[in-house]
Amino acid sequence: MQPLCHDSEHFALLQFKASIVINKSASSKLSAYPKVASWKLEEEGNGDCCLWDGVKCNEETGHVIRLDLSSSCLYGSINSTTTLFHLVHLQWLSLADNDFNNSRIPSQIINLLRLSHLNLSSIYSSFSGQIPSQILELSQLEFLDLSHNKLKLHKPSLKSLVEKLTNLKVLKLIGVYISSSIPHTLANLSSLTCLSLAHCGLEGELPVNVLQLSNLQFLDVQSNYDLIGFLPNSIGDLKFLSYLDVSGCRLSGTIPPSLGNLTKHVYLDLSSNNFSGQVPNSLSNLIQLNHMDISHNGGLGQNSYSLSWMSKLTKLTYVGLTRINLVGEIPSWLMNLTQLTNLKMNGNQLIG
Repeated sequence: MQPLCHDSEHFALLQFKASIVINKSASSKLSAYPKVASWKLEEEGNGDCCLWDGVKCNEETGHVIRLDLSSSCLYGSINSTTTLFHLVHLQWLSLADNDFNNSRIPSQIINLLRLSHLNLSSIYSSFSGQIPSQILELSQLEFLDLSHNKLKLHKPSLKSLVEKLTNLKVLKLIGVYISSSIPHTLANLSSLTCLSLAHCGLEGELPVNVLQLSNLQFLDVQSNYDLIGFLPNSIGDLKFLSYLDVSGCRLSGTIPPSLGNLTKHVYLDLSSNNFSGQVPNSLSNLIQLNHMDISHNGGLGQNSYSLSWMSKLTKLTYVGLTRINLVGEIPSWLMNLTQLTNLKMNGNQLIG
């Protein structure tokens, strides 16, 4: 029989509930609902916090080890006195998709040394300011998502973060202002499956060794306008990669034919870069692809017939071919793409 939750943790959860308000507009998902509404005092019934919505306890010790308050319509502030930081046995914490009113991430995050999963992402900029250095002490983290907040990562730096949190499998920092280069040491995160550094103000060269992380499934560095470099042919060795978005950077060189080896690919966006040469027909192997955008690469150039291999990509729903110096007749092979819902081909020299 599972033991009842500990009084101190029961009290910490109720104090947290009392410190925030429920506001339906604080979460964006249609499935959002106030999980904390079920949290009650023992005399009101349902007093075992291990049975509360969003709470999971260790079956042997009764300690709270998981707290999922994502999309819970929570509005208020997180600060150094927030009692969630008393839950020192937590291994999994998600406060995603709530509105904490541009709170700073407190240094008391260091109390949660057992965390392997931390998700503070939000579309409402729940958190702001500098990411505290104490987050580097959470050495067991495998999942870290701080996306869509008004956060900065300067001290500590991205380099410090990846050198300390060596167990990371998922790193999502979308919109976090980093304003530095991508450290070569990021390639030491050999277990990394997902890397999302979009809209981070990254600069300098995209390290080739990062594009050789063999377990990568998802890579998004879009809209880093000062990020330069090229896609190496070795990218074709990333057999698990299914999502690649490097749009809105300043990458150059040719599109590597080895991309055609990535047969699990469903999303490919190379738009708004400086790629040149021909689009390799090896991309016809990407039969799972549903999104492909190579728009706004002025150095590309071919006639419309040379892209006829795209007719094999019958799962495509989005195709972007804007301003790639495409000449010739409007391609008849487009008729084969029966699932296509969005096609952009303006800014070319097509007739017909």
